Amino acid sequence: MSAMGAWVVRALAAAALVALPLLLPEFAVTMLDYVGLATLVALGLVVLTGVAGIVSFGQQAFVGLAAYATALLTTTFAASPWVGLAAGLALTLAAALLLGAVTLRLSGHYLSIATIAWGIAIYFLFGTLPGLGAYSGLDNLPPVRVGGFAFDDARKSFYLIWGVALLALLAARNLLDSRSGRAIRALRFRAGMAESCGVDTAALRLQVFVFAALLGGVSGWLHAHFLRFVSPYAFGVNAGIDYLFMAVIGGATQVWGAVVGAGVVTLLRDWLRDLLPRLIGQSGNFEIIVFGALMIVLLQRTRDGLVPALVRCWPKAWALPRAATAARASPASPASRSSQTTLPTLPRRAPATPGTPVLQASGLHKRFGGLVAVADMSLELAAGEILGLIGPNGAGKSTLFNLVSGVLAADQGEVRLCGARVERQRARAVARQGLARTFQHVHLVSSMSVLENVALGAHLRGAKGPLSAMLRRDRAEEAVLLAEARRQLERVGLADHLHEAAGNLALGQQRLLEIARALCADPLLLLLDEPAAGLRWGEKQALAELLRELRGQGLAILLVEHDMEFVMGLVDRLVVMEFGRKIAEGPPAEVQQHPAVLEAYLGGEE
Repeated sequence: MSAMGAWVVRALAAAALVALPLLLPEFAVTMLDYVGLATLVALGLVVLTGVAGIVSFGQQAFVGLAAYATALLTTTFAASPWVGLAAGLALTLAAALLLGAVTLRLSGHYLSIATIAWGIAIYFLFGTLPGLGAYSGLDNLPPVRVGGFAFDDARKSFYLIWGVALLALLAARNLLDSRSGRAIRALRFRAGMAESCGVDTAALRLQVFVFAALLGGVSGWLHAHFLRFVSPYAFGVNAGIDYLFMAVIGGATQVWGAVVGAGVVTLLRDWLRDLLPRLIGQSGNFEIIVFGALMIVLLQRTRDGLVPALVRCWPKAWALPRAATAARASPASPASRSSQTTLPTLPRRAPATPGTPVLQASGLHKRFGGLVAVADMSLELAAGEILGLIGPNGAGKSTLFNLVSGVLAADQGEVRLCGARVERQRARAVARQGLARTFQHVHLVSSMSVLENVALGAHLRGAKGPLSAMLRRDRAEEAVLLAEARRQLERVGLADHLHEAAGNLALGQQRLLEIARALCADPLLLLLDEPAAGLRWGEKQALAELLRELRGQGLAILLVEHDMEFVMGLVDRLVVMEFGRKIAEGPPAEVQQHPAVLEAYLGGEE
C-alpha cells in the first residue's frame, strides 16, 4: 500500500470512529466502550506475554488497584478524577515494581502460578477491606470532566475511552519499532543472545511488566468513572484469564491483535449470553461452554491468532508503512546510498595498538557436577591477531567461549579484557568492555528482519529508552543505528536480504548475519564459534578475506572452527584442546605435526 493510500485509509477509519457513537444505538456504543477498556489491558499482555514471553494471569489486579484508588479518593475525599488518575497510576507503579521484582525472578509455569497467586490475593483484599465497601463496592463516582464538559454517558465516554486506547496502541507500536523494541522481541527466545549484545534483560523484563501494568491501571481508572461504580467481582481471576484470552485470540505478537481479541471475546460472549437461553429454552451459563468450544476450534485453526491469519490472507491491506522508512530503502539505489552518506556515523572505540594484549585468560576451571569441562586453561590474544581454537567435539571449546564472554562464571581462574578483569561480570558488562561474539548454534530472532537482527548488535551504541521510543523522539538515533546495521550487512554480503525474516535465510547466511551483528557492536575482541559451518566454498573465501581485513584494522579474533583447511590458511596461531585441557599451542604448521594433536584427531601413530 502506498503512503497516500495509507493516509486515506487512516482518515476514513478516523471519520468512522467519530461517527460510530452518533449512528449506533446506546447499547452498541456501551459494548464498544467495554471493548475499548479491554483493549488497553489486552495490549499490555500483547507486549508482556506475546512479545516478551512473560505469561501473566494477574493483570486484572492492576486494573482493580487503579479503579479502587480513584474510587476511594473521589467518593470519600471528594478529589478530582484527575487526582484519582495520578494516585491510581502511582499505586499501580509501586505494586508492579514490587510484584515484578519478586515474581520475575521465576520462569516458566512458576511465574504464571505466581501471577495467579497475587491476582487472587488482591481480589480478596478488595473484598475484605471495609473502607473499600467490601463486596458491595463503591458507587456514586463522579464522571471525568475536561473543563466544563463531562463524559457522563456511553456516547461521550466512547471518545475518551477510544482516544486513550488509540494513543496506547500508537505508543506500543512505536515502542516495538525501536531500539528498545528489538531488545524486547529478543527476550522471549533469545535472552542469552540479547545479554551478549549488552541488553540488561532483567531490567527490561521489569520495564515491560510495568508498562503492561500501567496500561491496566489506565483501563481501571476509565472503568471506574465510566460505570461510576467499582466492586471486586470485575477484578477476579476469571477476568485475568479473559484478558489473556483476548491477547492470544487476536494475535499475541500483534499490536492490533489487542483490539481484535478484545472485540471478539467481549462481543461474542455477550451475543451468546442472549442467544443460547432462547435456543435452549432455559437460563444458565451455556455461553461459557459454547464459548470455550469455539475458542478451542479457533486456536486450532489459527494458532497465532486472528490478526496474523488476516495478514496472511490479505498482506497488502495490512502493509502500512513503518516509521523507519529510511531504513527500508533499497541499498542498491543511488538515492539510498546518497542518503546514507548524509547520516552521522556512530562513534567508534579507539582501536588497540597492534600487538597489545587484548585477551588474557589464565587458570580457568569449570565443572558441571562430576564433569570437568575446562581445566587449567590459559591463552593470550593480541590486537591484530587471529587465534584459532580447535579440538574434537566435547573438548570444551564452547564452554571456554562462554567463560570468556561472561555467559558462564568460572569456578576459578581469571579473564582480563584489555587489562581489566571480567571473569565475574555478566555478559552484558563484558560486551560493554568491547567483546562481541557469535554462537555455535545460531541465535537469531527468526520473526525479525535481517536488518533488525543486526541492529540489535548496536544496542550499546544507542541511548534512547522506551519512553523516547513511545513518543517517537528516537528517530534520528534509530536511523543511524539502522544505517550502521546496513553497512555491516553489506560487508558480509547480505545487502540483498535486508528486510527478509531472518528465519528464512539459509544456515550459512544466518551465520554471516551473526557476524554482521557482532561487528555492529564495534568490538575490540571478536569471538567466532564455527562461523564457516554451512558456507559454500566461495562464501568461505569471502569470509576469510573479511577476517583478514578486520585483523589488519587491529581487531583481535578468537576463532573456533572444524574446517581445518579454512583455519590453517587464516589463523596466526592455534590452540588445541582435548577433554577441557590445552594440549598444544603454536603456529599452524607446528601444531599440525604435534604428537598430542595427531593422537587426539587420528588416534595415534603406528
